[in-house]
Amino acid sequence: MPAIFLVHGGLWEDLDAERFWGATGVRAGLAEHGLRTLAPDRLVRAPSWAAEAAHLVAALPPEPVTVIAGSHGCSAAARLALARPESVAALLLAWPATAGDPDVDASAHARLDSVGARTTEVSHLLDGQVLRGVSETDLGCLAMPVGVLPSVPEDRQHQRRTVDALLARIPHARELPGCPAPPAADFADHLPRLVGSLLGFVDDAVGC
Repeated sequence: MPAIFLVHGGLWEDLDAERFWGATGVRAGLAEHGLRTLAPDRLVRAPSWAAEAAHLVAALPPEPVTVIAGSHGCSAAARLALARPESVAALLLAWPATAGDPDVDASAHARLDSVGARTTEVSHLLDGQVLRGVSETDLGCLAMPVGVLPSVPEDRQHQRRTVDALLARIPHARELPGCPAPPAADFADHLPRLVGSLLGFVDDAVGC
Protein backbone atom coordinates (compact mmCIF):
# COMPACT_ATOMS: atom_id res chain seq x y z
CA MET A 1 0.00 0.00 0.00
CA PRO A 2 1.34 3.49 -0.80
CA ALA A 3 2.79 5.55 2.03
CA ILE A 4 0.62 8.27 3.53
CA PHE A 5 1.98 11.76 2.84
CA LEU A 6 0.55 14.16 5.43
CA VAL A 7 0.34 17.88 4.64
CA HIS A 8 -0.42 20.01 7.69
CA GLY A 9 -2.50 23.17 7.92
CA GLY A 10 -1.57 26.75 8.67
CA LEU A 11 -0.80 29.86 6.64
CA TRP A 12 2.23 31.90 7.66
CA GLU A 13 1.79 30.84 11.29
CA ASP A 14 3.42 28.75 14.00
CA LEU A 15 1.98 25.37 13.03
CA ASP A 16 4.06 22.41 11.93
CA ALA A 17 3.54 18.73 11.12
CA GLU A 18 4.23 17.58 14.66
CA ARG A 19 1.62 19.87 16.20
CA PHE A 20 -0.99 19.14 13.51
CA TRP A 21 -0.51 15.40 12.91
CA GLY A 22 1.78 14.17 15.68
CA ALA A 23 0.62 15.70 18.94
CA THR A 24 -3.01 15.19 17.93
CA GLY A 25 -2.53 11.41 17.55
CA VAL A 26 -3.41 11.17 13.86
CA ARG A 27 -0.01 9.92 12.75
CA ALA A 28 0.20 7.35 15.55
CA GLY A 29 -3.35 6.20 14.82
CA LEU A 30 -2.47 5.48 11.20
CA ALA A 31 0.79 3.77 12.19
CA GLU A 32 -1.06 1.47 14.59
CA HIS A 33 -2.83 0.05 11.55
CA GLY A 34 0.42 -0.60 9.71
CA LEU A 35 0.49 2.47 7.51
CA ARG A 36 3.79 4.21 6.82
CA THR A 37 3.46 7.96 7.14
CA LEU A 38 5.60 10.85 5.93
CA ALA A 39 4.90 14.27 7.41
CA PRO A 40 7.14 17.03 6.05
CA ASP A 41 6.93 20.54 7.40
CA ARG A 42 5.56 23.05 4.90
CA LEU A 43 7.36 26.28 4.09
CA VAL A 44 6.76 28.67 6.98
CA ARG A 45 6.73 31.81 4.82
CA ALA A 46 5.90 30.54 1.33
CA PRO A 47 5.55 33.35 -1.23
CA SER A 48 3.06 31.33 -3.32
CA TRP A 49 1.29 28.00 -3.54
CA ALA A 50 3.59 27.04 -6.43
CA ALA A 51 6.53 27.43 -4.04
CA GLU A 52 4.69 25.26 -1.52
CA ALA A 53 4.20 22.55 -4.14
CA ALA A 54 7.86 22.64 -5.18
CA HIS A 55 8.89 22.27 -1.54
CA LEU A 56 6.62 19.24 -1.10
CA VAL A 57 7.78 17.64 -4.36
CA ALA A 58 11.29 17.56 -2.93
CA ALA A 59 9.99 15.54 0.06
CA LEU A 60 8.20 12.87 -2.01
CA PRO A 61 9.52 9.30 -2.00
CA PRO A 62 10.20 7.54 -5.33
CA GLU A 63 6.93 5.61 -5.23
CA PRO A 64 3.39 7.10 -5.42
CA VAL A 65 1.77 8.21 -2.17
CA THR A 66 -1.68 8.86 -0.77
CA VAL A 67 -1.79 12.53 0.19
CA ILE A 68 -3.88 13.59 3.19
CA ALA A 69 -4.00 17.35 3.72
CA GLY A 70 -5.64 19.57 6.31
CA SER A 71 -7.01 23.13 6.22
CA HIS A 72 -4.68 25.41 4.21
CA GLY A 73 -2.56 22.37 3.50
CA CYS A 74 -5.29 21.38 1.04
CA SER A 75 -4.16 24.16 -1.29
CA ALA A 76 -0.54 23.01 -1.13
CA ALA A 77 -1.59 19.38 -1.63
CA ALA A 78 -3.83 20.17 -4.61
CA ARG A 79 -0.99 22.09 -6.26
CA LEU A 80 1.30 19.13 -5.55
CA ALA A 81 -1.18 16.72 -7.16
CA LEU A 82 -1.48 18.96 -10.21
CA ALA A 83 2.29 19.30 -10.54
CA ARG A 84 3.05 15.60 -10.00
CA PRO A 85 -0.10 13.56 -10.71
CA GLU A 86 1.97 10.43 -11.29
CA SER A 87 3.19 10.66 -7.69
CA VAL A 88 -0.25 11.00 -6.07
CA ALA A 89 -2.27 7.79 -6.00
CA ALA A 90 -5.12 9.41 -4.06
CA LEU A 91 -5.85 12.77 -2.42
CA LEU A 92 -7.85 13.54 0.72
CA LEU A 93 -8.75 17.17 1.42
CA ALA A 94 -9.69 17.44 5.10
CA TRP A 95 -11.22 20.59 6.62
CA PRO A 96 -10.47 22.66 3.48
CA ALA A 97 -9.93 26.33 4.26
CA THR A 98 -12.62 28.60 2.82
CA ALA A 99 -11.70 30.97 0.00
CA GLY A 100 -13.71 33.74 -1.62
CA ASP A 101 -15.40 34.98 1.57
CA PRO A 102 -14.81 38.76 1.81
CA ASP A 103 -14.75 38.87 5.61
CA VAL A 104 -12.47 35.83 5.94
CA ASP A 105 -10.18 37.14 3.21
CA ALA A 106 -10.00 40.58 4.87
CA SER A 107 -8.98 39.02 8.19
CA ALA A 108 -6.38 36.83 6.49
CA HIS A 109 -5.06 39.81 4.54
CA ALA A 110 -4.64 41.83 7.73
CA ARG A 111 -2.87 38.98 9.52
CA LEU A 112 -0.50 38.34 6.61
CA ASP A 113 0.28 42.07 6.47
CA SER A 114 1.01 42.03 10.19
CA VAL A 115 3.62 39.27 9.85
CA GLY A 116 5.45 40.91 6.96
CA ALA A 117 3.95 39.40 3.80
CA ARG A 118 4.37 41.56 0.71
CA THR A 119 1.37 42.69 -1.31
CA THR A 120 2.17 40.31 -4.18
CA GLU A 121 2.54 37.41 -1.77
CA VAL A 122 -0.80 38.15 -0.10
CA SER A 123 -2.45 38.32 -3.52
CA HIS A 124 -1.01 34.94 -4.57
CA LEU A 125 -1.87 33.24 -1.29
CA LEU A 126 -5.47 34.44 -1.01
CA ASP A 127 -6.46 34.15 -4.66
CA GLY A 128 -9.21 31.60 -5.36
CA GLN A 129 -12.97 31.20 -5.18
CA VAL A 130 -13.18 27.59 -3.94
CA LEU A 131 -9.69 26.63 -2.80
CA ARG A 132 -6.95 29.22 -2.40
CA GLY A 133 -4.30 28.97 -5.09
CA VAL A 134 -6.30 26.56 -7.25
CA SER A 135 -8.61 27.56 -10.09
CA GLU A 136 -11.90 25.82 -10.78
CA THR A 137 -10.41 24.53 -14.03
CA ASP A 138 -7.51 23.05 -12.07
CA LEU A 139 -9.90 21.32 -9.69
CA GLY A 140 -11.48 19.58 -12.66
CA CYS A 141 -8.07 18.20 -13.62
CA LEU A 142 -7.65 16.20 -10.41
CA ALA A 143 -8.19 12.77 -11.92
CA MET A 144 -7.09 10.60 -8.98
CA PRO A 145 -9.54 9.41 -6.30
CA VAL A 146 -10.32 12.38 -4.05
CA GLY A 147 -11.96 12.48 -0.64
CA VAL A 148 -13.32 15.62 1.01
CA LEU A 149 -13.74 15.69 4.78
CA PRO A 150 -15.72 18.63 6.23
CA SER A 151 -15.25 20.47 9.48
CA VAL A 152 -18.15 19.47 11.76
CA PRO A 153 -19.32 21.77 13.09
CA GLU A 154 -18.37 24.20 10.35
CA ASP A 155 -16.65 27.42 11.34
CA ARG A 156 -15.77 30.70 9.70
CA GLN A 157 -12.47 29.40 8.34
CA HIS A 158 -13.81 25.99 7.26
CA GLN A 159 -17.27 26.50 5.80
CA ARG A 160 -19.61 23.83 4.50
CA ARG A 161 -19.99 25.62 1.17
CA THR A 162 -16.31 24.97 0.41
CA VAL A 163 -16.84 21.23 0.77
CA ASP A 164 -19.92 21.33 -1.46
CA ALA A 165 -18.07 23.31 -4.13
CA LEU A 166 -15.15 20.87 -4.12
CA LEU A 167 -17.48 17.87 -4.42
CA ALA A 168 -19.23 19.55 -7.37
CA ARG A 169 -16.04 20.41 -9.25
CA ILE A 170 -13.62 17.51 -8.67
CA PRO A 171 -14.24 14.35 -10.69
CA HIS A 172 -14.54 11.17 -8.60
CA ALA A 173 -14.66 13.15 -5.34
CA ARG A 174 -16.61 11.75 -2.40
CA GLU A 175 -17.41 13.05 1.05
CA LEU A 176 -16.13 11.46 4.24
CA PRO A 177 -17.67 11.84 7.72
CA GLY A 178 -16.58 15.14 9.24
CA CYS A 179 -15.14 16.23 12.56
CA PRO A 180 -13.43 19.30 14.07
CA ALA A 181 -10.06 20.24 12.59
CA PRO A 182 -6.95 19.74 14.70
CA PRO A 183 -5.66 21.07 16.97
CA ALA A 184 -9.16 21.87 18.32
CA ALA A 185 -9.59 21.29 22.06
CA ASP A 186 -12.07 18.44 21.60
CA PHE A 187 -10.29 16.84 18.65
CA ALA A 188 -9.20 13.79 20.69
CA ASP A 189 -12.84 12.79 21.17
CA HIS A 190 -13.17 12.38 17.42
CA LEU A 191 -9.80 10.75 16.69
CA PRO A 192 -10.88 7.07 16.55
CA ARG A 193 -13.66 7.82 14.09
CA LEU A 194 -11.40 10.04 12.00
CA VAL A 195 -8.69 7.38 11.78
CA GLY A 196 -11.33 4.86 10.73
CA SER A 197 -12.54 7.20 7.99
CA LEU A 198 -8.99 7.77 6.74
CA LEU A 199 -8.29 4.04 6.69
CA GLY A 200 -11.49 3.39 4.79
CA PHE A 201 -10.65 6.02 2.20
CA VAL A 202 -7.13 4.67 1.70
CA ASP A 203 -8.38 1.10 1.36
CA ASP A 204 -11.11 2.05 -1.13
CA ALA A 205 -8.84 4.34 -3.14
CA VAL A 206 -5.67 2.30 -3.45
CA GLY A 207 -6.32 -1.09 -1.84
CA CYS A 208 -3.77 -3.22 -0.05
